[in-house]
Amino acid sequence: MTELGIGIGWRPEIAGAVEALPGVDWVEVVAENLCAGHVPDSLSRLRSRGVTVVPHGVSLGLGGADRPDAGRLAALAATATALGAPLVTEHIAFVRAGGALTATPVLEAGHLLPVPRTWDALDVLCENVRIAQDALPVPLALENIAALISWPGEELTEGQFLAELVERTGVRLLIDVANLHTNHVNRGESPAKALAELPVEAIAYVHVAGGLARDGVWHDTHAHPVPEPVLDILSDLASRVSPPGVLLERDDNFPAAEELASELTAIRSRLTTAGTGPARSVEHGAAHGAGHRAGDGGAYEAEHALLIGAGARVSGGPMPQPPPAAVAPSGPERAALPAEPGAGGVGSPAPQAAAGSRRGAGARERVAVAQAALLSSLVAGTPVPEGFDSRRLGVQSRALVGKRADVIAKIAPELPEILGDGYRPAFRAYARTRPMSGGYRRDALDFVEHLLVAGRPEDPDARRGLTRWWQERTDTRPPGPATRLFRAARAALVRR
Repeated sequence: MTELGIGIGWRPEIAGAVEALPGVDWVEVVAENLCAGHVPDSLSRLRSRGVTVVPHGVSLGLGGADRPDAGRLAALAATATALGAPLVTEHIAFVRAGGALTATPVLEAGHLLPVPRTWDALDVLCENVRIAQDALPVPLALENIAALISWPGEELTEGQFLAELVERTGVRLLIDVANLHTNHVNRGESPAKALAELPVEAIAYVHVAGGLARDGVWHDTHAHPVPEPVLDILSDLASRVSPPGVLLERDDNFPAAEELASELTAIRSRLTTAGTGPARSVEHGAAHGAGHRAGDGGAYEAEHALLIGAGARVSGGPMPQPPPAAVAPSGPERAALPAEPGAGGVGSPAPQAAAGSRRGAGARERVAVAQAALLSSLVAGTPVPEGFDSRRLGVQSRALVGKRADVIAKIAPELPEILGDGYRPAFRAYARTRPMSGGYRRDALDFVEHLLVAGRPEDPDARRGLTRWWQERTDTRPPGPATRLFRAARAALVRR
């Protein structure tokens, strides 16, 4: 396992600050933001100083029903080679759905969405991971993601799901403690339980990041300071195992270099003190976390203390054994479990036995149908699939639109400048009826075309600005009045 040390996410907006920060052993870069044939000068300078660079992919969608795209894998492999990276990382998530498996249009989420923790989804994920491992020149590590929504009928806890994934594939883990906190607040899941169940020896490195509460849920924004409950989970993890690396993520709303340095210092402090037990008292944690919903900082530390008292593995000590009904069997044992009519819920034998008896019998198709139904509900306004919380799906849908708008504003900053305060309302109106199907750059072009077809914006200077923007990027004339009328009529028919 490569010893990485303390790192920070490299982003172009803070490249200079990252180069100047003291004590940075390594950096992580979003793989899709690089061209393998052109490494930014800042990264080249860091590499020349001996700083390790790790590419972090966001678009493979290894948790999706389709097999990994060969072109995306080749690009990730080329980036890893160009950077001399010791490993590459991706996410346990799906990012698109539809296509041949469902005979429906391919839809892009524009963000990471959680896979159902079922035996079907695990079978598909494991096969996809093996395909990726065969195509990459260095080891692969996968990250647990943050989620606003829960799948109905899940058969495994997060820790059990990750442990089974590691056992079957040998893949390493990138554990994001901020995502454990997010799932704690949003889904009532215990970070301590997840850490107790997963194979900590498989951890390649750890992410630490900030977020904020909005719409009654916790959003993993990577644009706000790291809260104390997230550092508490880092302390818990470090008390169980010495992670080979820990990295601070910041993707937006970048603070001064001094604040980044302060957060790195706080991370180092938690790692240094982790061997002596929880870094803070339960009482202090409860007081700090009073503003959170179920699973606040204090409740987490109290639960951690109870697990410690019951024999949880701390500094190499014994791992507690959960009750038999909560242990997820694997391999032949899983298939041999008897069916129990009426049994259900996480860890219960019946769904495991049913899944074991039909392994390999259409798992991809079942996962494809479920994921396409969910994503279509989120981005195309189709009915909410059975078993999902409609209010929570509404929050997720708005978050996806906000993410799209944020990314478009970054890759095409001229659009918010041209449209001013009208940019976000116009984008929200567009996104309600236009799911993303071809990536963010295509989305920006479709957005501008949508406005021009509708004869918007009303301000002639802004409309001329959009027209020039379009012409410079497509080398074509924007759609004329006749085309606009035809497309508007077609859109009206589609909406009926």
